[in-house]
Amino acid sequence: MVKCPRCGYENSASSTYCDNCAYLLTDQNGNRINNNKRTSSWNIGIAKKIVIVLGIVVIALLLFSFVYNNSQPSPEDSLNVITDNGSLNHSSSYPYTAVIKYDGSWYAKMGDPNYLAEFSGNGQKREILDCASWERVHIMAQKEDNGEGNLTIQLLRNGEVVAQNSTTNATGSIEINYN
Repeated sequence: MVKCPRCGYENSASSTYCDNCAYLLTDQNGNRINNNKRTSSWNIGIAKKIVIVLGIVVIALLLFSFVYNNSQPSPEDSLNVITDNGSLNHSSSYPYTAVIKYDGSWYAKMGDPNYLAEFSGNGQKREILDCASWERVHIMAQKEDNGEGNLTIQLLRNGEVVAQNSTTNATGSIEINYN
């Protein structure tokens, strides 16, 4: 029996080629090829193979990290950064003010529709709203004393009235939605 050096198949003693993989088992003179020699160039130990594979993985991760970090937008280019180039006329960082006018007691919710602040009072009151110029603004006010007087709410942007609503109903409730 002759063992094939390529695939390890046990061939008969008279075989010139491996019956499994067709590898040449004898040379041109009919001499058996030495089975002890390895013809593969991948003749390194398993530990070296693991080190090579891990090295390739580390290099790939470093390359990916480099490409990823260099492909991200800068803070100036990001859509999450809002800057003002000075083209808008802002009198403050909070340009909206709510004015409530009523001779009796009242209750109101004001601000960004997702974050309304609650207020109550008597008579006229001005409140600066915690809303930026690009945000929507919602104001809801209602009488608490069932009075006959006029309840008026005004929304001012940079000191100018941009919306107004009023009611004389005794249980009156009024709203302003802006933007």
